[in-house]
Amino acid sequence: MATQLSTPETAASSDAIRHPLEPLTAEEIAAAVALIRASGRLGARTRFASITLHEPSKERVLHYQPGDPIAREAFIVILDNDANAVFEIVVSITGGDILSWCHIPGVQPHIMYDEFVECEVACKADPAFRAALAKRGVTNMDLVMVEPWSAGEYGDAEERGVRLTRALMFVRAEPNDNGYARPVEGLVAVVDLNAMRIVRLEDASVVPLPPEAGNYAAEYIPAMRTDRKPIAITQPEGTSFSVDGHAVTWQKWHFRIGFTPREGLVLHTIGYEDGGRIRPVIYRAALSEMVVPYGDPSPSHNRKNAFDVGEYGIGLMANALELGCDCLGEIRYFDAFLNDSRGEVVRYPNAVCMHEEDTGILWKHYDWRTNHTEVRRARRLVVSFIATVGNYEYGFYWYLYQDGAIGYEVKLTGIINTGALPPGETRKYGTMVAPQLYAPNHQHFFNVRLDMMVDGPTNSVYEVHTVAEPPGPENPHGNAFFAESTLLKTEQEARQLVDPLNARYWKIVNPSVRNGLGQPVAYKLAPGENTRSFVAADSFVRQRAGFMGNHLWVTPYDPAEQYAAGDYPNQHPGGAGLPAYTAANRSIENSDLVVWYTMGHHHLPRPEDWPVMPASTISFMLKPLGFFDRNPTLDVPPEMAHGACCHE
Repeated sequence: MATQLSTPETAASSDAIRHPLEPLTAEEIAAAVALIRASGRLGARTRFASITLHEPSKERVLHYQPGDPIAREAFIVILDNDANAVFEIVVSITGGDILSWCHIPGVQPHIMYDEFVECEVACKADPAFRAALAKRGVTNMDLVMVEPWSAGEYGDAEERGVRLTRALMFVRAEPNDNGYARPVEGLVAVVDLNAMRIVRLEDASVVPLPPEAGNYAAEYIPAMRTDRKPIAITQPEGTSFSVDGHAVTWQKWHFRIGFTPREGLVLHTIGYEDGGRIRPVIYRAALSEMVVPYGDPSPSHNRKNAFDVGEYGIGLMANALELGCDCLGEIRYFDAFLNDSRGEVVRYPNAVCMHEEDTGILWKHYDWRTNHTEVRRARRLVVSFIATVGNYEYGFYWYLYQDGAIGYEVKLTGIINTGALPPGETRKYGTMVAPQLYAPNHQHFFNVRLDMMVDGPTNSVYEVHTVAEPPGPENPHGNAFFAESTLLKTEQEARQLVDPLNARYWKIVNPSVRNGLGQPVAYKLAPGENTRSFVAADSFVRQRAGFMGNHLWVTPYDPAEQYAAGDYPNQHPGGAGLPAYTAANRSIENSDLVVWYTMGHHHLPRPEDWPVMPASTISFMLKPLGFFDRNPTLDVPPEMAHGACCHE
């Protein structure tokens, strides 16, 4: 859990900063808030939505040398509740002054944690709310869970310009009960978060609460398995990585760890040491946006489409990770220092976990002629964080491999969203998971922003298909096929979909650097599981989450273009983000470019997903493609197994 700090001196000061991309310290956050408060420009009811490092220019970072002076700046978003106005502020921490203060009209920042808490209190104090629950037989407000969901934008004129949430309700049978087993179907409280009052109760129908408990905690399980033996993962000589502040070195990899309230985990300046130099691969990599559109048109569910990055801030919901539970082995944890809406520093202990994993065989060959075997074990470095978003848990994992590959994986677990039905009914748009309880169909779309830098700042992107050679003189036996590469020259040419039947992938190429075979060096983006969006193209959610329409997007680098659904997706009418970024159809050939990859997880729930869901995964890989002249892991030494080398 996050921990509020009474004093900011528990983290390093600006004087200890040794790189421009070090995250803001607790002391720096407190200093930025103090400068803003001292300005006298804050309203009587102001919330600090986010305080993050105002990242210096790419040029400054790439040319930084140890010992160079470092100018530290903070980027702050505040909400004036009385004026319903949003301001973006840039503060110079080293200079002690405010550099800019801009009003951003017509937008809403993400919903903040204490707004969730205050919303629940306001709902339970409302007589109409209590009466609506009473006619459903619910009178004990202490057992009612009020779950505020983002309101979205559905063309309602009376909602436009009002900071809203749509609160759903669940009822616990006792204080530790899983309330998601008993949803209050057909009742939604629409709450004005600035006034903190219910403006409308949507009461569609009265449905009985489902009868069965859905408890999963250990104290509710009558008998545990007794046939599981311990697994011990130890590194008696310590880990193979080294850490300096937030800079990490492991197995020829060099990179930096960052963390923001909106994106959560960020990796900076990822490079691989080869031939005595660090060859850059990615300048900045982070989850840009995600959206979860639900496929049930009923009143309680038809507006469920949470943008968990832009509407809530996925980093603000980070868990404190625990050894042996979330992470296993020899672990290095990183705390995150963020803020609450009152501008107080909040420490998120163990927000990021880093460790090594054995992943099986790296490579092997047995020469039957000489009876000689060479085999190497593979390791990967795992950098991860886990966030709880209401009922769901999301684990986000970056993997660095010894062969120069980079993987990204999301693990989805937690509790599926639920709805109630009258006895004997089923639901076309979901799955029954318990008596009178169903889970609506839904999808999860994740967009990852990859500021690429393959062996230098100027790259191009090619789409690659495998093509079967038509029968004829060049293919007399009908067995020939080849890879066909197509240069994507503009942003709109780069709006593409996955095509597994043609083995489609994309390669990011540096045309000015050649490997030892004369080929341009490259990395390939290899899709994993994916799907298309099943919501209508003209639907409100699709307009707001336009990035769902394509799996690949490519843009020329622009520091102002950071988020796939735009800067402020909360209650935004749509069209922002990638559709707007790429509308000009700019050239992306041989340029400083950003690759955006969208992956969709299709969830038609199963009874086995209840009452807590076994983790599902979705992922993609970035693999070197001619980046090296040959297998870069030939120098990985054999493992010692029971005193003997794993080769003969």
